[in-house]
Amino acid sequence: MEEVKIGRVYRHFKGNYYFVENVAYDSENMERMVVYKPLYYREDSKNIWVRPEKMFLSEIGERPDNITGQKHRFELVDNIEKDYTKK
Repeated sequence: MEEVKIGRVYRHFKGNYYFVENVAYDSENMERMVVYKPLYYREDSKNIWVRPEKMFLSEIGERPDNITGQKHRFELVDNIEKDYTKK
């Protein structure tokens, strides 16, 4: 499994973009946790989120809410070509 890139932007399969702040470690089992924040405005967008790296990079399979058509829950973005959140 690859590792998350700190300081980079990732796109969620539902279309929103997130900035990876850092990687932390769970104090109980030393699991790598991704620390990230949304790059959009919504009431909860001021929050900082954390998710296990394994889940952050997991394959999602076919889902009707996968509007980006990507293979993984979050994928690294080299450049933002399309704003998937706009209708």
